Amino acid sequence: MRPGDPGWLEAEQNRLLDFGTSAAPGSWLDDVGLADPGQPRQTWLCARTLYVRSLGVLLGRPGSGLLAAGALAALDGEFRDHEHGGWLPVEKSCYQHAFVLLAAATAHRAEVPGAERLLADAEPVFEGRFWDERSGMCIDEWSRDWSTPASYRGLNGTMHAVEAMLAVGGVWTDRAARICERVVGIGRDFGWRLPEHYDEQWVPQPDFNREQPNDQFKPYGATVGHAFEWARLLLHLDAATGQDHTAAAVALYERAATDGWAVDGAKGFVYTTDWEGRPVVHDRMHWVVAEAIAAATVLHATTGEERYDRDARTWWEYADRYLLDREQGSWHHQLDRHQHPLRTVWPGKPDLYHAVQATLFARFPVRGSLPEAIASGQLGLA
Repeated sequence: MRPGDPGWLEAEQNRLLDFGTSAAPGSWLDDVGLADPGQPRQTWLCARTLYVRSLGVLLGRPGSGLLAAGALAALDGEFRDHEHGGWLPVEKSCYQHAFVLLAAATAHRAEVPGAERLLADAEPVFEGRFWDERSGMCIDEWSRDWSTPASYRGLNGTMHAVEAMLAVGGVWTDRAARICERVVGIGRDFGWRLPEHYDEQWVPQPDFNREQPNDQFKPYGATVGHAFEWARLLLHLDAATGQDHTAAAVALYERAATDGWAVDGAKGFVYTTDWEGRPVVHDRMHWVVAEAIAAATVLHATTGEERYDRDARTWWEYADRYLLDREQGSWHHQLDRHQHPLRTVWPGKPDLYHAVQATLFARFPVRGSLPEAIASGQLGLA
């Protein structure tokens, strides 16, 4: 089987789901899937664990229900802020809470016990604290007691909010559509290199973090992987609403592929570029490849154009050669431009979210969300 074939994808999905099963929910996983004692346990990692293990339940993967139940219990217990509401840590972020909402919606669809109550708790928190009806976008961060919102606004947390909103559905789909319309407009204004950082009026801040270009969550410049994610999310929105954002999805995809893939003479995607498309951080992040594959796969399913399938195949072959760690499990999370593992931004192999998703999009129809697609019971497109 070639990388990207349906049987290969199912085998890779199962290999990934074997990783990290003994670590406490929310742990940052090390190279062999154990909890890294040097890294704090995190709400977003716990939520992504609940999400991935709930996908496992939907896929009929043995043992996934128990792992999902453990992650749900941790979100419902130690990761909650029992004094002020919402979820820890001290600073309340849209990013963290979007993953709680996504995980709760997915666990509820997978009928994980307790998920209905978790979702009922997560929805009003996100609606009341992070959804900004006036701007049609998301507030990025609050103080722990919810008294003071930060002035910073960002597309990273907002992007994952769209993913969560589409998984919940209903009125949340309308909110996701408002966000996406605004992001499409920003993309047009900036030649489809999306600014990540904004002030509280949503004025772009293109020089933000120029001195910290390889930040984990707020890097300087255009983030190649996020353009792929936005392209895919636009197509999921279309599947949910009947709208047509194909042209914008293609524009985001083409810009990211042109700016990012092998532009410095070596295979792989650079992490970030400046506003002329020149590489800033050359490191290869595993999640960027995973999201590029996902976007290509969904574009192929949506348009029928074979060039997207060829792209996905090319990038699967790259991942198979350089990223998949068949000795210790999972994927290397960060490589240098010479394809050697690095630990400067992503030490170890923190979680499975991006890689597992990449194995699924070609095997199920395009729906508003991946959990919905799996729950439909219809096998795929590849």
